[in-house]
Amino acid sequence: MHRTLWRFFVAATLLMSSIVHASADDGAIIDRWYSALLAADRGELAELLADDVRMTLDDIGVVQTKQDFIASIDEWQGAVAGAAIRHRIEKSENGQTTVLACYDFPNNDTLMRETFTIAGGRITASTQRAVAQDCSGY
Repeated sequence: MHRTLWRFFVAATLLMSSIVHASADDGAIIDRWYSALLAADRGELAELLADDVRMTLDDIGVVQTKQDFIASIDEWQGAVAGAAIRHRIEKSENGQTTVLACYDFPNNDTLMRETFTIAGGRITASTQRAVAQDCSGY
């Protein structure tokens, strides 16, 4: 009985360790994402996105493929000039990370909730929804 309990404890410890490690890796991917987004770095963004990613912009009812998203970076680059993006992870579990992000543009700001699904070190899905017209709730 004691040996069975010990094996269970070891298995549970290894599982928790792998979950914590995966969450840390996901956090690093999220940090890279916002840095690349702010810099409008097409190469880094393309590397972070899985080939079959689906990016959902809930507020405007748009779903983008990887190619759609990368093609929109030219327009984004002009919009993000002089901006800042602050983000913090609200929760991360089972490969899904929810982030509160303040997009602070030179003439306005907006608060967004963004959920990322991450597998194999890449973003496989992203959903974005506005929370507020300013970042006072950040």
